[in-house]
Amino acid sequence: MKKYLLFDLDGTLTDPKEGITASVQYALKAMGIEEPDLEKLTPFIGPPLKDSFMEFYHMDEEQAGQAVLKYRERFETKGLYENKLYDGIPQMLRPLKEKGMHLAVASSKPTVFVERILKHFHIDQYFEAVVGSELDGRRVNKDEVVQETLNRLFGEHPVEPDQVYMIGDRKFDIEGARALGIESVGVAYGYGGMEELKAAKADYIVRSVEELKKFLLRGTEEKTDEKSKRSVMLQRMWLMLYSFLMFILVRNVVQYALSLLFKYVGESFTGPVADFFVVKNADGALESFTGNAATIIAALSYVGSGLAIMGNAKLLLTKTAEDMRLAHLKPEPKKNYVLLGAAAVGAVIGFNLLFDVTGFISKSDAYQAVAAQQYSGDLWIHLICYGIITPIAEELLFRGIIYGYMRRFMNVRTALVISSALFGLYHMNPIQGVYGFLIGCLMAYAYEYFGSFYMPVSVHIISNVISSLLSYTAIALTGFVSWPVCILFLIVAAGSLYQLAKQKKVF
Repeated sequence: MKKYLLFDLDGTLTDPKEGITASVQYALKAMGIEEPDLEKLTPFIGPPLKDSFMEFYHMDEEQAGQAVLKYRERFETKGLYENKLYDGIPQMLRPLKEKGMHLAVASSKPTVFVERILKHFHIDQYFEAVVGSELDGRRVNKDEVVQETLNRLFGEHPVEPDQVYMIGDRKFDIEGARALGIESVGVAYGYGGMEELKAAKADYIVRSVEELKKFLLRGTEEKTDEKSKRSVMLQRMWLMLYSFLMFILVRNVVQYALSLLFKYVGESFTGPVADFFVVKNADGALESFTGNAATIIAALSYVGSGLAIMGNAKLLLTKTAEDMRLAHLKPEPKKNYVLLGAAAVGAVIGFNLLFDVTGFISKSDAYQAVAAQQYSGDLWIHLICYGIITPIAEELLFRGIIYGYMRRFMNVRTALVISSALFGLYHMNPIQGVYGFLIGCLMAYAYEYFGSFYMPVSVHIISNVISSLLSYTAIALTGFVSWPVCILFLIVAAGSLYQLAKQKKVF
């Protein structure tokens, strides 16, 4: 939430189409130019009038100045009131003011006209500063208007660019904001449109007044009373617990059912079919499942558990996406996806090597038992199960449901830590528990940073695939497992995360 909001007037707060186009038509006629189609004159809405007359009708500076005077001749008596507020503007300005935000108007229209329009629509009381151009031609460029508005808002105090939004519908608003180092919010419901705002590289783009209101007010919602808050929190905790128990129950039931089925196949058949599923002793009795059979059982059990919680996960993912969307209107540059990928690869390899070079892996009987079971089958079957199916199912539960619920009744940082700790405990052994917590933090951070559920799923897949490849290859014999290599990859991870954090604050 930013505290200082600079609004353009035409195409942002009001729709001035009729008054401006008719006044331009009047000015053109006075200059000997007949223009019967008012639609052709809509590009005059937003930029400085003099520039528009010179650009669109090839007038020289003197002629354009005369046209501006003729325009004002009609506009100040009639065109000024051929105007209307966009639906929802007063309903947006009122709560913004009540929340203690500092509102101002920064328009290329002459200040005297801006003030009269605001008073005409009874919204002048919401603005601490009203700045436009001067009738003598001074301060017509948007960056000059924005600079003067900031000077009036901040007074003798230093200007805080990171606390300001410039809100407007044309590229001139976006360019003016960028010139002063402040973020811009483009409104696509005005006269610039989505394509112009994207081309101008607006930091954020909204499609309606209602969406603009939600964007500017995000994070200021009223607190509910303690009793209601406690009731909602308990309900969400129960839904989290229910989803977790359902996930575990269905996974175990499917595992048990498939174990009985595979055991029956192994005992009933001989030859390649039986050999694929079970290992028999010298007497022909079933001794254990093969690595491939155990992996297939695990894969199908995760499919079952994922389907069991899909309904709740889908509902919550939709709600979380709605919550996050207004904080992610600004498109992420491609380099940020590369940085996340580098952070994921660096963290996965770095942590795996760290546990190896410190000897924790070789000393952990619990981890060795899990690894012996998981890594005993064919690599391609393992990658399908643990590299694709398992990450999707576990992300539906831990980031989709558990983190999704937690972030709704506690701050994001706390939700990230607790949900990641639960993800670590879920693995039931110290090595995977610590690793799960660390990678879980990265996955939740990716979710919050990019606002897309695909990002934690992608990080999880990268994590499991790389861990599998490290375990299935003879990489330990190559000298790769060493302190220098471990430190190098951890530095890559830390550096990538640092670069991401520099560009955008998540917490």
